[in-house]
Amino acid sequence: MRGRIWVFGSHVDTDAIIPARHLHTSDPAELARHCMEGLDAGFADAVRPGDLIVGGENFGCGSSREHAPLAIRAAGVGCVVASSFARIFYRNAINIGLPIVICADAVATAADEQEWEVDVEGGVVRNLTLGTEATFEPFPPFMKKLLRAGGLVAHTRRRIASGELPRRRAES
Repeated sequence: MRGRIWVFGSHVDTDAIIPARHLHTSDPAELARHCMEGLDAGFADAVRPGDLIVGGENFGCGSSREHAPLAIRAAGVGCVVASSFARIFYRNAINIGLPIVICADAVATAADEQEWEVDVEGGVVRNLTLGTEATFEPFPPFMKKLLRAGGLVAHTRRRIASGELPRRRAES
């Protein structure tokens, strides 16, 4: 994926990503309208499909709400690159199909408005503005499947539809 980057600092918590006052809904479109509102009130209006978020250490810390990665994905962000992620945010992002990448070397040279390309399959972040690249450990095959499918629920639905997993019968 390729896009313009939005740089946020370290310890960006889930309340900054999607403030708690907006958690009355799980509607992705509504959450997208308030994405990153706690740090940049204009982000949701200015972000373009495929843009990338870059964070420092411990991106997504705070509560375990799945709303945070959902808001980011629904806003059109193609990927989040950070030096590190809070564990629960990392898992929630994969579960909802939001690609996230740990690549401190790329983060170190990040500045707003740069153009980046992230090869999630190959493990490379290219800073097209500076002409540099940094590598990261690619996802294992099972996580690549989840991301390609659009997340855990979509992956499971496909497995059920294909007959790979049995349909569960309703209990009487």
